[in-house]
Amino acid sequence: MSTLDLRPSPAPAPRLRRVLRHAAMETKLVVRNGEQLLLALVIPLGLIVGQAVAGDRFGIAREPFVASVIALGLWSSGFTSPAITTAFERRYGVLERLVATPLRRADLLLGKAAMIAVLALGQAVVLAVAGLLLGWSPRPVALQSLITVGVVLFSLVTFAGLALALAGRASAELTLGLANLIYLLGAAGGLLVPLTAFPGWAQPVLGLLPTTALGETLRTRATGGVDPLPLAVTGVWAIAALVLARKVFRWTS
Repeated sequence: MSTLDLRPSPAPAPRLRRVLRHAAMETKLVVRNGEQLLLALVIPLGLIVGQAVAGDRFGIAREPFVASVIALGLWSSGFTSPAITTAFERRYGVLERLVATPLRRADLLLGKAAMIAVLALGQAVVLAVAGLLLGWSPRPVALQSLITVGVVLFSLVTFAGLALALAGRASAELTLGLANLIYLLGAAGGLLVPLTAFPGWAQPVLGLLPTTALGETLRTRATGGVDPLPLAVTGVWAIAALVLARKVFRWTS
């Protein structure tokens, strides 16, 4: 006669399940945040619609502009949103309490990375579809498309590393202000504005910024060109940002 074993057998869920559930929670929190949606979708969609309505009147070409707006969206998903949310999680002790669960620090970072990837992909698809519906007609070259994939991945790693470095040192309020200010500076410094629009003396310096590299890459892909230099620029930035984040990030306030 068999007996029923009712002894408790506590054990954490498998690591992959823990990371995926944490990523799903992170994604839901960002999607429910009105300020994050404003930066991620509302403003970029408004820019795309504005170009379709009045872009010709102001001499704004559609192909590079829509690509620039997609770059702006990736910038907000990769840097602004993670910086603000992580800073407030650190302030209120959320990170400290999550580490006390079966989630480990590496699991938390992997969950945030997955959240950024999901948001960036969804955002890029929404903005690209909106652009196509409004007449956007990019002319991608196969080689540049491969370069673009690498630049986007390196850029997101860079932005996330810089976001963690800022959120891990500054107070939540300071991070909120700086993240929004840096968002605007990035938009003006190569994301929305092409590099050729800046004075000649400033172009070499701006060309070394990850935001400029991302914007130029997407614009080059949309207009049918090939430029591998941003791949090297963003690759170096990705390594530097990860090293910086590892050195300065603090889990508690």
